[in-house]
Amino acid sequence: MNNNYSIKDIISMLLAKLWLIILVTFCGAVVAFCISKFMIAPKYSSHITLYAQSYDVGVQIKPDGSISDSKQLVNTYREVMLDDETLEAVIKEIQTQEYVDKYNISIDLLKENFEFDDNNLSVSSLRKAISIQTVTDTSAMNINVTTKDAKLSAAICNALAKVSPEYIDEAIGIGKVTSIGEAKVYDKAVSPSSLKNAIIGAFVGFVVIVLIVLAISFLDTSIKKEEDLSKWNVSVLGKIPQLDKDKKKKNINDDEEYFKITDENIKFGIKEKYLSIRSNVIFSLAAMENNNNAFVVSSSNPNEGKSTVSSNLAISLAQMSKKVILVDADMRKNRQNEIFTLPNEKGLSQVISGEETLEESINKGVIHDKLGDYLDVLTSGTIPSNPSELLASKKMEELLKILKERYDYVVIDTPPLNLVTDAVGLSKNVGGYVIVVNQHTTTISDIDAVMKKLEIVNAKPLGFVLNNVKEENHGYYHKYSKYNNYDKYDHYGYSNKKANEQEETK
Repeated sequence: MNNNYSIKDIISMLLAKLWLIILVTFCGAVVAFCISKFMIAPKYSSHITLYAQSYDVGVQIKPDGSISDSKQLVNTYREVMLDDETLEAVIKEIQTQEYVDKYNISIDLLKENFEFDDNNLSVSSLRKAISIQTVTDTSAMNINVTTKDAKLSAAICNALAKVSPEYIDEAIGIGKVTSIGEAKVYDKAVSPSSLKNAIIGAFVGFVVIVLIVLAISFLDTSIKKEEDLSKWNVSVLGKIPQLDKDKKKKNINDDEEYFKITDENIKFGIKEKYLSIRSNVIFSLAAMENNNNAFVVSSSNPNEGKSTVSSNLAISLAQMSKKVILVDADMRKNRQNEIFTLPNEKGLSQVISGEETLEESINKGVIHDKLGDYLDVLTSGTIPSNPSELLASKKMEELLKILKERYDYVVIDTPPLNLVTDAVGLSKNVGGYVIVVNQHTTTISDIDAVMKKLEIVNAKPLGFVLNNVKEENHGYYHKYSKYNNYDKYDHYGYSNKKANEQEETK
């Protein structure tokens, strides 16, 4: 978990999942609206206002406890009106023939709206439907009744206004309450408010999904941007933008996808990225004290793109008119024979074991384009029983010595570093390691483990390649994305070949 998130980082997290936030917010609104419209029974309200009048306004409270102030009377009246005896009288009143006929009240209707105890309407249930509010600085009381039936609400209001004076007079003996008119039947439901609930549902959905997105992002330790790699004080050699699915090819053995920069449908921006990585690898190798022209391309875990990066890096080096060989040292899960469509009966494992000669096993000039035939490839060969021992053997050391003498660059594709120990066995014979990091997949702990393994054998990391990067629309890659391939630049006097010639002269 990164504890140093800035406001910009948080906004980026949310923008990355903007579609999901909008979707969940919309769904929250729709769900709340549908629940309000089709699942919650509508409620109807009716009201009536009672006015309290005192016979002895201004008189002090007497020793016998009688009350003489109108304000106090109003509050006292309210308590009397909500008393059990008063409400029981209301229940009897609404069940009289007069109310039954006028408001269509039935036992089924009452049971639908209130709870019953022993076939009697519960007073406490009725009390919950009644709201009595005093009006500030007046002696008025607003009675509001809300039920699932508009006529029933009006009936209860009127029944309460009718029976209350008798119980107030009996309980207090001072003042009286009167009403003007009677409660009316209002057919417009007061709840639920579908629009209001939809807004609340949208807000709840928005808050929930934002919290989930932030929680997942905060707990996610995967590498998301170049700055996340600064922890290890190793340079980032470059970033490879994510390629469209339809422009990748699938390996026949599994779901790993690959592409070559010489493919016709690969955009110019992708090729430019590899040219930049190529230059940085050359500089990093030159900075190493061992003056070694061989380097390993690996990753922490499978399916992070190290075989694709190693093949394209080898191609870009060979396009400089350099002698380059790509060695597939991943004898457990060979890939380069699939990428370049090469036979694999003869390869690295046969050469090390002495079954085949080096000359018979190398595939020469496997790339054919307008730059000519270039790049040699030594495939992995058949799967041996002891690949780790073979790569760390004396024969492998002698083989690499021969290749480094024959070629300007030796690019070695190895198994993932955190999976097996094959790659670290080459540490004494190579100039360094290029570590491929897959955006949103490779975690901080994965890279920690890789760096620890390299440190143990005193291996030198040349740098990281951040793979499958989702570039922002305003970024460098987008500037070139409108071009289908780099050949369109030939018309403007700039081609890959000219770029190579310019780099040769530097």
